[in-house]
Amino acid sequence: MTAPRNRADVRASLELALAKAVAEKGYAATTIADIVTNARVSKRTFYEHFADKEECLLALYGDACTQIMTVLRGAAKPRESWPDQVRAVTDAYLATLDSMLPVNRAVVVEMQAAGVRAYRMRQSMQREFAQTLVDIVDDARAANPHVGPLTATMALALVGGITELMLDVVGPSGEPGGSFAGLREPVVALFTAVVPEKTT
Repeated sequence: MTAPRNRADVRASLELALAKAVAEKGYAATTIADIVTNARVSKRTFYEHFADKEECLLALYGDACTQIMTVLRGAAKPRESWPDQVRAVTDAYLATLDSMLPVNRAVVVEMQAAGVRAYRMRQSMQREFAQTLVDIVDDARAANPHVGPLTATMALALVGGITELMLDVVGPSGEPGGSFAGLREPVVALFTAVVPEKTT
């Protein structure tokens, strides 16, 4: 006999079910019926957790972003050399994306065109990502003054550049042509170009 799932587990399963449906059909074509079929729950259960599929998408996006930012903060090691820090943060970030393959189309592609609420949330999360990078650089600079500064504006530009690289991997079908790990060198090069380490 299967143990009953708690509320958090059911909510997570609904978010993943949405992600799978979006990967197959796109967000616009995905229905509540698709989500509950994938999650193997009733529509009533869905509406106990979310008002509509947009609310489910926003929850999926928010949870994914929170997970990724937690990984980034944990990967930063201010006492290590700056190039090693950049590589460690980049590797952790890309590995997390690769572990979230069913979610990537919803997070990377569909949030850009899912409506006003989605646009505003994406904008807010992009700023949070940018601030996370600013914090990582500030911590590195405290240990190594040769690391260049990162302003909020340039951090947002860095996040935007990385997002474009991710879009190139996901592609229009939502099925990556390769692993996100393949972006390691361009992301490291972009990060170190924006935040160089002075040698003199």
